[in-house]
Amino acid sequence: MQLILSCHNVMVDFSGFKALQGVDLQVQNGEILFLIGPNGAGKTTLLDVICGKTKSTNGEVLFNERISLTKLPEQKIVHEGVARKFQAPSIFLQLTPFEILEIAMKQKKGLFSILIAKMSKAQQEKIELLLKKINLYDVRNDLAGSLAHGQKQWLEIGMQLIQEPKLLLLDEPIAGMSGEERTKTGELIKEIAKTCSVLIVEHDMDFVRKFSTRVVVMHEGRVLCEGTMEEIKENEEVKNVYLGRSG
Repeated sequence: MQLILSCHNVMVDFSGFKALQGVDLQVQNGEILFLIGPNGAGKTTLLDVICGKTKSTNGEVLFNERISLTKLPEQKIVHEGVARKFQAPSIFLQLTPFEILEIAMKQKKGLFSILIAKMSKAQQEKIELLLKKINLYDVRNDLAGSLAHGQKQWLEIGMQLIQEPKLLLLDEPIAGMSGEERTKTGELIKEIAKTCSVLIVEHDMDFVRKFSTRVVVMHEGRVLCEGTMEEIKENEEVKNVYLGRSG
């Protein structure tokens, strides 16, 4: 399969603390890849490097097999097709989901162009389809501040999806969700993967087992092993450093 992302010998050194120590990682087109591992393993730092929030001290990150993300600014990386949702939702609480997605829609982002821009019928239909996809169509005109925690998470995922990314980065997307919300989020991720690869940091092993196509285990800034969840569970080294002590 075609690779959407390749990380080669990626290192990050924070004034002597080596957060990443030569990470090699590949994400295939249309894949749902989970990053797991103990706290401090470097999972979130790796997402930070991919989206440009943190610059690596060594190594290279290739997107779509031809674009080096290593030295690009965050805005340019987004333009190339990499979207990042952080763990805590960050949305405009006094706007509706429809209005928030309208603002997030791919368009010229100058203040004047936003103020005078008129929405076409095609753009309106695009937003409505996405609202249905993220389970928010029925509350599209409610204030975002009134939404449940899981709904806010879905809305922020929608803010990334409306940019039409080729790779979506998610950091603990089901944190704080109810059981039903977790299931809906997993099904949403499966739907997203039909058109966009998904790289997810997660600690909930049941969720990983249900919705992953492949799992990568990180430990102390390195990739420890990778495979299916069943293969990971049988790895003795993984049991020692992570699964065994997490239960």
